[in-house]
Amino acid sequence: MQEDSKFWRFLGRYTPWLGTPGLLKAIVMLNALTFVLISIDPAYEYVLMLDPDKIRSGQIWRLVTYIFVPEVTGIWVIFALLFLWFIASALEEIWGSLRLNAFYLVGMIGCTVAAFFFGGGSSNTFLNLSLFFAFATVAPDYEIFLFFIVRMKIKYLAWVLAVLFLVQFLAMPLGSKMAIAASLVNYFLFFGPTLLGVRHVRRLAEATSLREAHAASQEFALHTCTSCGRTELTHPDLQFRVVASGDEFCLEHLPPR
Repeated sequence: MQEDSKFWRFLGRYTPWLGTPGLLKAIVMLNALTFVLISIDPAYEYVLMLDPDKIRSGQIWRLVTYIFVPEVTGIWVIFALLFLWFIASALEEIWGSLRLNAFYLVGMIGCTVAAFFFGGGSSNTFLNLSLFFAFATVAPDYEIFLFFIVRMKIKYLAWVLAVLFLVQFLAMPLGSKMAIAASLVNYFLFFGPTLLGVRHVRRLAEATSLREAHAASQEFALHTCTSCGRTELTHPDLQFRVVASGDEFCLEHLPPR
């Protein structure tokens, strides 16, 4: 954790803009605005999508604007954006603005790599999915009402989605697999060591090492006063005597004969 803290302090110092608070909430609001615009004129969506060919021709705004296009349509977009707003608020409270924005930025870079090099999708589906998995990882016992009826801990919903996603992933061609992996690189980067148990093993090894070092530093006391409990280790100037009963006392508490 200390190494992580140094990294985030360094990042916050040299990229202060990355710590802008409420950035993901603003993205959610722009999603809502974009949904209204697309409802008025569906052509807006094609102007904002992540299209590598159009970006190469000079439409560089697409590198950013695709994150404003909501993937859900109809009345469900309201619930999807509200849930995304909740996740953004929760993660910002848990992580802080800097870490959350960095997570999202790495996800955007992954989506761009997927689109340019592996023919990945032009949407923000996996980017938003990475936010959901991130929240389910840091707050696994948070309870939601699925379909407003079934009360469920969010970790169980995440596991169900992960299994369904994995089944589809295994059936995909290599190019699609690479595209999806690139799109979720932010999640793997932030949580990979934790999921693999590397961090847990490292902490366990450090704790064991500290215990062993502490035990090694504890010398065995040869003399202990039965009355006051002082030893030659705690008080090197003391002298001890053993009485007829076999008990040992320092000279200060030596019983009279």
